[in-house]
Amino acid sequence: MTEQLFQTDAYRQTFPANVVAHLDGGVVLDRTAFYPGGGGQPHDTGHLAGAGRTWPVTGLKKVQGQLVHYLDGELPPVGTPLTGQLNWERRYRLMRTHTAMHILCGVVWRDYQASVTGGNMDPLQGRMDFEFETMRQELVAEIEAAVNREVAAARPVRVAILPRDEAFQIPDLIRTKINLLPAGINEVRTVEIVGLDLQADGGTHVANTREVGPLRIADYKSKGKINKRIYVELTP
Repeated sequence: MTEQLFQTDAYRQTFPANVVAHLDGGVVLDRTAFYPGGGGQPHDTGHLAGAGRTWPVTGLKKVQGQLVHYLDGELPPVGTPLTGQLNWERRYRLMRTHTAMHILCGVVWRDYQASVTGGNMDPLQGRMDFEFETMRQELVAEIEAAVNREVAAARPVRVAILPRDEAFQIPDLIRTKINLLPAGINEVRTVEIVGLDLQADGGTHVANTREVGPLRIADYKSKGKINKRIYVELTP
């Protein structure tokens, strides 16, 4: 099983690794800092280098319980020692964006008790769907102002990995309308924005809300009777 360095250290940009298997046209490493994607956050990009060559990482996916790195070019043999390097600018922008989405989620839950029904993100922009019956410009302006106050509050962001039974003692741990955690998972990773939000999450985040920077709600749309979509943008 690959040691997933991103789960406990989102700021890790480079790492040593060894190829332990070939699977599904890609390589499995003994450790990685590449996030494979999930929870609306895209997978990381970057490269692996070793044996006098460099392989761009074009994609990642879990296959048969293993984290597979898809590479551009002939695969390095099993046993090859490599150094991984993330596309850090892209990763850090995704970290800022993901934390921004949690701030948005936390504000909407705290102030309006609206559940999340979906979401997705790209670097510096994202969208999130909530169970609102109505959405108007005045409400959007209130939400945007509240989110930016939480960014400016410089709240710490903390990650923990808890036993499943302990994690599910936390009220409102699952913010999505449907619990997407598989029944077989024995440990649950949580992300806490101290004083605002605490939920189960597998993605990468900044360490403090001030790193998110100014956020604006670029648009909003109705996607159903009680489903409203909010689009957010961050400054570069």
